[in-house]
Amino acid sequence: MLLIDKYAYFNRLKHVHPVEKMIFSLCLLLFVIIVKDSFLSLIIFIMMSAFTVLAAGIPFKYYIKLLLLPIFFLLSGVVTILLSFADGQVIISDYIWSVHIGSWQVYISEKSVEQVGDLVAVVLSSISCLYFLTLTTPLTAILHVLQKVKLPLLFIELVALTYRFIFVFLDEAANIYQSQSSRLGYVTVRQGIKSLGLLVTVLFLKVFQRTTQLTIAMNSRGYEDQMLFFEQSYRYSLINWLIIGGVFTGMAVVYIQFGGSL
Repeated sequence: MLLIDKYAYFNRLKHVHPVEKMIFSLCLLLFVIIVKDSFLSLIIFIMMSAFTVLAAGIPFKYYIKLLLLPIFFLLSGVVTILLSFADGQVIISDYIWSVHIGSWQVYISEKSVEQVGDLVAVVLSSISCLYFLTLTTPLTAILHVLQKVKLPLLFIELVALTYRFIFVFLDEAANIYQSQSSRLGYVTVRQGIKSLGLLVTVLFLKVFQRTTQLTIAMNSRGYEDQMLFFEQSYRYSLINWLIIGGVFTGMAVVYIQFGGSL
């Protein structure tokens, strides 16, 4: 079991109704994407991180490690937005930093810095909303809610199977890598590239085998084109709904107060 799955089952908010957590996190996510306000996004990021770490009891170090994963991909996109290119003879008035490379001029403008700031704030706040839901709500509870709102069964089953095979991929990849390392498969760069290619090939073959085994197991247990999920009893809380309403009201007031319009 991955730590992210373990914390979903064992956290301080595990008894909170999944509908309340889904509405809270997904509506805030939608709000952030619609308004695209960097100040408001920063507030939501801090608030959702506090709910995840302090209210749910997720370790702060583990939460930071999770944030580092998307930040790596975010930085690769930030560089392309931050740097601009122009002919060396063009006069640029609003640049912050500039350097000439041959006949070209590479520069960073005030507008690009502003765009990067807005992008980083919106992405971090969106990720914090998704992490709150992922780290506090088991997948079975989420899928059960999706069944209640009458989403297509094919979509729900694809989500469940995709999530299941994440563990299969990681488990098989770890076993193959350990086997290759014990045989000095990564002792040199050339040997490492060769071993990595073999790992990918064998990994796909193993996953296909596990898929066949899973299909046989499901059919032998009476699978009839519909997966059944364990339904745990939850209770709605008036206090939680008041907190959700208060948060959304506060975010709307802050947004309007600082010049936004809804």
